[in-house]
Amino acid sequence: MTLLEAIVARHSVRKYKDEPVPEYILAVLRDKVSQVNQEGGLHVQLVTDEPKAFSGLMAYGSFSGAKNYFVMAGKKADDLDERIGYYGEQLVLLAQTLGLNTCWAGLSYSKVPGTYELEDGEKIGCYIALGYGQTQGKSHKVKQAKEVSNVSDLTPKWFKEGINAALLAPTAVNQQKFFIEYLGYKDNRKLPKVSAKPLFSMMGYSKMDLGIVKYHFELGAGKDSFEWV
Repeated sequence: MTLLEAIVARHSVRKYKDEPVPEYILAVLRDKVSQVNQEGGLHVQLVTDEPKAFSGLMAYGSFSGAKNYFVMAGKKADDLDERIGYYGEQLVLLAQTLGLNTCWAGLSYSKVPGTYELEDGEKIGCYIALGYGQTQGKSHKVKQAKEVSNVSDLTPKWFKEGINAALLAPTAVNQQKFFIEYLGYKDNRKLPKVSAKPLFSMMGYSKMDLGIVKYHFELGAGKDSFEWV
């Protein structure tokens, strides 16, 4: 499965089978964790075979059987949430290609002492549950391309393909509070420019959602087709 195929196949899953993840798959995930930590300046940690985080009061009635998860953490910064979204979605889509299911969790988890480490100035942004789902999840209604972008007959094909991928990005309660704009060629640059911004949300998490959305857009459009403003 390619990453673009994973975008289409992947849906949030909260109920998991009592089936351990093989060590060779965990090794691949740990390697990716090391990569995103280095590239994204994060402190992501993979926790395995630990059932308490998603079985407490915060998770009651929502999750079941979740024993593996990523702790998405990093130093406090204005762009931390966006980086967590951008690099966390890399982990999510990789997990999908490896036959696993996932779910972003902003609130419905408990922090279990001894399962993670935080350095001075660091905080946890969210958790991502993973494992073998009882189902593959289900798709949700998405907005139209023109509701989240300035796509038109004048924008290039790769931009539309990027928007289509962005529309399949998971966002908090499926809010899709973002706007992506094609700006064209500016300042004698060799590549056209694109901007992406979060929109106001009562639910919050719009900056984290934006990071997820931007990664999807890059996969759909081709990262070498444009430059972010």
